[in-house]
Amino acid sequence: MSKRILYFLTPSENISPFDVTIAADAGFDMVVPFTKVEPKQVSAMVQDAIFCRPPNRFNDTGIFIGGRDVHMATDMFQNAKNAMVGPFKVGVFADPNGAYTTSASIVALIEQVLNDKTGQGLSGKKVAVFGTGPVGLCTAILATQQGAKVKLCQLVADDDERSAQRFCERYNAEVEWVSAQTNDEKDIVVREAEIIVSAVRAGVRILENSLAHAKNLILAADTNAVPPSGVAGIGLNDLGVVAEVSGTRFLSIGPMAIGNLKYKTQFGLYEQIQKNSTAALIDFPEAYEFALSVLKQQAAKPEKSI
Repeated sequence: MSKRILYFLTPSENISPFDVTIAADAGFDMVVPFTKVEPKQVSAMVQDAIFCRPPNRFNDTGIFIGGRDVHMATDMFQNAKNAMVGPFKVGVFADPNGAYTTSASIVALIEQVLNDKTGQGLSGKKVAVFGTGPVGLCTAILATQQGAKVKLCQLVADDDERSAQRFCERYNAEVEWVSAQTNDEKDIVVREAEIIVSAVRAGVRILENSLAHAKNLILAADTNAVPPSGVAGIGLNDLGVVAEVSGTRFLSIGPMAIGNLKYKTQFGLYEQIQKNSTAALIDFPEAYEFALSVLKQQAAKPEKSI
């Protein structure tokens, strides 16, 4: 029986132990790293991988695209897709810095909690995403694709608006860029927000006193598992728990709930490469759909450990 091989391509100097471990646990026999890969090199590498096995053997070979740059990951993903030739195909899964599966999990959980607690989803909601890195950027795009009106909130002066807007344009997502560098600016943002997502670096609290102004707030989600929480009042394991800060009550989603779904999503997508009836091509919109399917399966039957 042939070995199931995952080729791990990254523009970085090293690959992620986290990603490798989940890939091995999900059934790949070999995870082969290629570091410092440039987008222009991807097509030739993928064609090396597809032509060394008979056609329609896509379940036995996968390409994983890592790194930390979502722009490079998108270029690499597109080049990998374009390298397929007829029945010679392999599965391709992009998840730079875990941003795709994390953002997919955030938005899927927000949709679940909103529907369970209010009977309505994200469509038409005013969303403020704090943090313009890969997770915040992908979260903003996914929320926009669900019909939300999204503001991407700049917290430091060197955040790159032009780069962020260019990435949004690649996915036809209209996301508003706003400054939230001062307390006054944060107050203005949270006054209108119905949904808040904190996707900032670990151990930094960005919202506490400003929540006194958040009278329209329905739900807040926080990705930060390192104390203090990014948003005051959110517990590590919260999932639809009612929090109250400065007189404002809101539903909360904590980082452990997000991380749990992120793990299951990434694990399941690695499995999808090995089991899908067609060659799996997984970008963050596909990761979001998969995260939703995980939640639906959990709701339909008792949860089982992986």
